[in-house]
Amino acid sequence: MFTASGTEADNIAVFGAALQRKSWGDHIVATGYEHPGVAAALQVLVQRHGFRLQLAAPDAEGKVDPQQLLDAMGPKTVLLCAMQVNNETGAVLDTAALAREAKKKNNRTAVHVDAVQAFTKLPLGLEEGKIDTCAVSGHKLHAPKGVGALYVREGFTLLPYLAGGGQEYGLRPGTENIAYIAGFTKAVSLALQKREEKQQHLKKLRLTLTEGLPQLGDVVLNSPPDGWHGICNFSVPGYKSEVLLHHLEKSGVLVSSGSACAKGQPSHTLQAMGLPQARVDSAIRVSFCADNTEEDVQALLHALREGMNTLARKK
Repeated sequence: MFTASGTEADNIAVFGAALQRKSWGDHIVATGYEHPGVAAALQVLVQRHGFRLQLAAPDAEGKVDPQQLLDAMGPKTVLLCAMQVNNETGAVLDTAALAREAKKKNNRTAVHVDAVQAFTKLPLGLEEGKIDTCAVSGHKLHAPKGVGALYVREGFTLLPYLAGGGQEYGLRPGTENIAYIAGFTKAVSLALQKREEKQQHLKKLRLTLTEGLPQLGDVVLNSPPDGWHGICNFSVPGYKSEVLLHHLEKSGVLVSSGSACAKGQPSHTLQAMGLPQARVDSAIRVSFCADNTEEDVQALLHALREGMNTLARKK
């Protein structure tokens, strides 16, 4: 079904799955680095509906141990939430394999995957029928901002949390944005063309960046070495993120300090990883697309070196 965003798709799945199963369970398991579209919804379920939430924290490299998630499950676990590719570090979780094992432990547990970063880049594994719901978004593929989608496994039931007409199976009532949906469809088609070639290009860009950063001095990688190639997160301890971002922007380099939804707040992902506050406060998140070039990476490295040489370090 089509939605207005990945966040709305996450909300429909999280609220719908948990509340539908409240009669027999009250326990939810999730990764400790979920996008706010999932994390905030889970907090509402805890605070307003009395659910118990158990999180599996990522390690210092940003990776979540799937066994930790499975061990946390029990007979009253109504929902398991797992992010396939973390939006801040690029850490990858094999959600298809996790869903298979989760269903073995408790076949009634609903499995929701946030695949916003992974969609069209990595296999989702939906054909195995173990993932119940999966959220994706259009703007990550150069579609218009304001359109997303939610996959719901055939036969899986969700309690509608929006009331209205019968559009989108009655789960997302309201007039569909046909123009944006058409744009989303075209973007997916284009994204799937030469997919492997594009992934190899992103791999080269990320490698150029990760090999160039240590040459600048005190720079620490926060992304795992085997993370998805389209995201690279690093810290420059001693320099505040926003100060570096402003300097880079003046040089024509646009990067971020974390999720666009964080509104400048410290990264909850890096905090969940247990990183020192100095690294959290100086984090830079770089995201690549197939249109980026080696020259773009060199421009970033040059501007970053210039900033580290001219900006005052925070004492």
